[in-house]
Amino acid sequence: MADLPLLFFPSPDRADRTKRKMNPGKPIKPSVSRQWQRLSPVFQRLQESFNERCAELQRTPTGIDPEQTLVIETIGSVENFANAVKKVRGFEWMGEIEIDEIAPDEDFYYVDRERERTTTALKGRLYLVMSNQTAFTEMLNLWRRYQANQTMIFDHGLTKFRDVFQYLKDIRRWGVEDRLAERKVFDIWREDIEFDPKRSVRFEAELWYRGKNHKRRKSVTIVSELIQNLGGRVISECVIHSIAYHSVLGEIPAEKALQIIEQPEVDLIRCENIMFFRTSGQIVIDKEPIEGDVSDYEFPEGDLPASDPVIALLDGLPLENHRLLANRLVIDDPDGWASDYPAIDRQHGTAMASLIVNGDLNNGSNPLRRPVYVRPIMKPNTTDFNSPREECTPDDLLFVDYVHRAVKRIVEGEGEGEPAAPTVKIINLSIGDCLRPFSQMMSPLARLLDWLSVKYNLLFIISSGNHLEKIDIGISGNDFMKLNAINRESLVVNKLYEDMRHRRLLSPAESINGLTVGALHADSSQDIHLGHQFNLFQSELPSPVSPFGSGYRNSIKPDFITPGGRVLYDTSIGSNHIEPRNRSIAPGHRAAAPSTQAGPPDKTRFCCGSSNSAALTSRAAGIAYDYLESIFQEQARGSDFSTFGIPILKTALVHGCSWNRSGERLDTLLKADGNAGKTKNKISKWLGYGVPDFEKALGCNDQRATLIGFGRLNDGKAHVYQLPLPPSLNAKRERRRFTVTLAWLSPVVSTTQRYREALLWFDFEDGKESRDKLEKKIHVKGIESDHYATRRGTVQHEIFEGETAAAISDGDFLRIKVNCRNDARKISSPISYGLIVSLEVAEGVNLPIYNEIRTRIAPAVEIRAGG
Repeated sequence: MADLPLLFFPSPDRADRTKRKMNPGKPIKPSVSRQWQRLSPVFQRLQESFNERCAELQRTPTGIDPEQTLVIETIGSVENFANAVKKVRGFEWMGEIEIDEIAPDEDFYYVDRERERTTTALKGRLYLVMSNQTAFTEMLNLWRRYQANQTMIFDHGLTKFRDVFQYLKDIRRWGVEDRLAERKVFDIWREDIEFDPKRSVRFEAELWYRGKNHKRRKSVTIVSELIQNLGGRVISECVIHSIAYHSVLGEIPAEKALQIIEQPEVDLIRCENIMFFRTSGQIVIDKEPIEGDVSDYEFPEGDLPASDPVIALLDGLPLENHRLLANRLVIDDPDGWASDYPAIDRQHGTAMASLIVNGDLNNGSNPLRRPVYVRPIMKPNTTDFNSPREECTPDDLLFVDYVHRAVKRIVEGEGEGEPAAPTVKIINLSIGDCLRPFSQMMSPLARLLDWLSVKYNLLFIISSGNHLEKIDIGISGNDFMKLNAINRESLVVNKLYEDMRHRRLLSPAESINGLTVGALHADSSQDIHLGHQFNLFQSELPSPVSPFGSGYRNSIKPDFITPGGRVLYDTSIGSNHIEPRNRSIAPGHRAAAPSTQAGPPDKTRFCCGSSNSAALTSRAAGIAYDYLESIFQEQARGSDFSTFGIPILKTALVHGCSWNRSGERLDTLLKADGNAGKTKNKISKWLGYGVPDFEKALGCNDQRATLIGFGRLNDGKAHVYQLPLPPSLNAKRERRRFTVTLAWLSPVVSTTQRYREALLWFDFEDGKESRDKLEKKIHVKGIESDHYATRRGTVQHEIFEGETAAAISDGDFLRIKVNCRNDARKISSPISYGLIVSLEVAEGVNLPIYNEIRTRIAPAVEIRAGG
């Protein structure tokens, strides 16, 4: 694995966490009298709308008790508003959503140091509150009393309403437009009906999650009756309390669906109990290549796998008897999908299984020494008459429910059955919901993965998704082809950035506990046949199909990018667009594939995309897991790898990341805006933390020492690690790099905007002027990712570089402090984390960094939970 083994820190010192200074700043707000002038008509219209809707509901034969969801929009945030809402009888807290890019106006804006108004975009929150008529009237009375007497004393627990009134921008009901935010549901209905005018159309109605069982039952009863009134039925229902998820799968006749498409204002779409309407079976694997064919492959001899699987693949069903996969997969098909899954349709699962087991066949890597567990979660599309058919999630089940049951079966077992693969610790999801790009609100599937990762101590490796849409280049295809390669690259990159709002991460890539992997425009294939297509990028850049982040609360996502294959493009005739071409021939990654003709299962093809990137990362994760377990047993005897293995693995996979040439090229292309901070954020939206070097992160050499720390922390506590500084660095003007990576799995709170229960972060010394002390100590400065953005997720990865001579004496050391505090709520149990630190000098510099650090650390001992 490496020239020299990784080192372990001695047990850390215990300390109290560093008190972080929080100064988010507040916008200028209007006076109370101005708020009254602005909002009185809004409240009046809302009151009238509320009364009208209540009257409608009271007249219905179902006798619905009138409740409606209010959307309260504020500029900035009002902390702990949920507690105030719960004090008002008839109010029920439904959740909150952080929003940004709010245009300033004459009432709300930021000012600069000279108190001049700026054009800086504002941030705010949407507070979602279920209300009945009585509760709404009480809030309205509070508003009127406050306007009449601004010094009034609010009743105990209601003071937060005053803050809401001060920063309130708008208040309205959750309406039809909100429920149909994913309007493509109607497009899917149209396609289904065109295919079969007599078929029923299916949909998912995600209900507002109600904390009490009788309210959930009432919601289902109301929605079921409305579906039945349209001649439809409820197929299934799913409630997952831990992620505040409640959905029903329903179907209605085609003629009723067409009526709703033409006129959405029907009782079902207006139902107050429903949060969102979605299509069922919405996750579709990319259609198979239209150019090229499968090819023969010379099969090397390799040992068959031993031991139990550590990687699980949830995907389409692979061709398990393919010569590259035979006896290397553990297929678990409890629902018997194989009988309706012909070999020719087993495209995506076969490719992903091949990439995990064998890697890119262009590289001639050895197969994994463990088998891979496979559970199909995709099936061929029954309405597709092409061959092969596209693979998608079935429309007769709720996908969130199915993934939940699939993971539970792996780790815990179903019913009284035994776990299907209890040794699995890494789960690959090379899927993305093209109908659900991430936009501030966490998707149910991402929430599920975050919860499952903590519950079962798992690491999900998730593809960021692919955007295969045309790219508007703004000039004709002929003019584009006249540009040289560098100018073409520059034009396309800038056009992609201009359109990045439409090229966002696809659910569940926003998961905060999983590792999200984007695609690098690179592969090892040779003998490329361009034909009429062309390669957009000559530089090492993200793939043109790879999505842009950020993640939840502007955290860094994707986490990193790995090779996804070079996607070729072609011009669109008569337009200013270029579009990707999906091919079975080079370039790309070479993987196992079903044969299009009769014959032995031994064919291969080339493929591209972030699905490949995730699969290759899962392969690397499986190899790393085994290696880390072995050195853990050697150097950290007495500690429990089953507890700390996943946080350490997550840390290790990110630790070797750097922007390198990709970042340098993007920096050159984007610097025109003249704002270095903006450029950093733009780069991280596409690159994440960069391109990982997995082998480098898992080993050392004479000029590089890498140390592992691990532990468990409670709120308010910290661990302090001491890194000995090598005396050989004293007074040396040599380039040095200092890299620190911290990762953990956080419990989540689905109904709050903060979402993440636990925040961990590292700083240096005692946290005061942390980076200044680091610079003075070893003369390095932070590079690449924005320091503040690195603390918003569950991975903090920072790189520091410098070459100015520093005065270092034997016995000097650097303190690295890992802090923990609660975020969304009180921490329920200690949080396990992994910490990896590297200190290195440039290649060719003959300094004994590893040896000097190794001889100055005591043998690692058990690190106990707590702190």
